[in-house]
Amino acid sequence: MNTLESDLSLMVDAAKRAGAATMRYHRPGKQVSSAANVREKSADNPLTQADLEADTILRETLLAARPDYGWLSEETADDLNRLTRKRAWVVDPIDGTKEFIMGLPQFAVSVGLVEDGKTIAGCVYNPAADELFTAAQGQGVQLNGQPVSTSPRKDLSGATCLASNSETKRGEWDDFKKEFVITTMGSIAYKLALVAVGRFDMTFTLAPKSEWDFCAGELLVKEAGGQVTNREGEPFLFNREDIRVRTVLASNGPLHAPLLARLKDAPLSPMRHK
Repeated sequence: MNTLESDLSLMVDAAKRAGAATMRYHRPGKQVSSAANVREKSADNPLTQADLEADTILRETLLAARPDYGWLSEETADDLNRLTRKRAWVVDPIDGTKEFIMGLPQFAVSVGLVEDGKTIAGCVYNPAADELFTAAQGQGVQLNGQPVSTSPRKDLSGATCLASNSETKRGEWDDFKKEFVITTMGSIAYKLALVAVGRFDMTFTLAPKSEWDFCAGELLVKEAGGQVTNREGEPFLFNREDIRVRTVLASNGPLHAPLLARLKDAPLSPMRHK
């Protein structure tokens, strides 16, 4: 087993353990119990005990095995020493916390491994659906151990598109409802994974995101044959000092150029938390 394969195996183990911890609080179809200790980090930005426990499991598992790697997590105070490391873990212990709190199976543990700014391994685990999405650079994507790829669709009109629950509620997707077949969902990491396996043709957000939201999912889509860029068509670099990005567009590949053209002048969503 080479180093990358070993790292991916480590990521899978850590993500599964973190996912198991979250499921102790998750109640399908129901609000989490008081034991989850739901509170607000900032306006419309919830935090639960499950987020913190998952973060601890990921951090202790991954850094114990790779102490020379950097660390960037939504739930850990940022240490810019990570910028000096050739490799860094970029994680979101629970991407889709709002949906997790509501009892929806639309959340995921997201773990990305970055080398010199580029994602070289990614793992997205949805414990509520028991779906494990994995990818390593140059080795394709697997869903629960089986190879998968993006959809073959070439016509943008009528394409299936995953949209943010929050953005849709705010009316930010109203202009797209007649063009695309839209399904709303929480976690962007999970949305990217579903594009990677071909269940949907594309997803995008014109609202700001942080690196941990999409680092792992970006590699999943690319390794499955798709494309992920910002609205200007530029690829992403990770483990930067400024971890915020303004837009994220992901497609099956053939739809990317027309999607970029369609969104060129679309209004951006307002800046919000994170």
